[in-house]
Amino acid sequence: MQVSTFFIKDITGAEQIQNLEMLLTQLNGVERALFDTDDHEIKIEYNDQLIELKSIVENIEGQGFKIQ
Repeated sequence: MQVSTFFIKDITGAEQIQNLEMLLTQLNGVERALFDTDDHEIKIEYNDQLIELKSIVENIEGQGFKIQ
């Protein structure tokens, strides 16, 4: 299992957070996605044999969020 952390400053509200976490965990290979509202970081646990990090990033950006 791999773990990657991204900072997303432009996410607002519990609904956006829940939607992003749900979207990511529905991806084949993503085991867990947890957003920390205090520092605006999302930690994603994934199997790099099933999904590439690039694909995860594209899905986040596809939702209109900018990764910093």
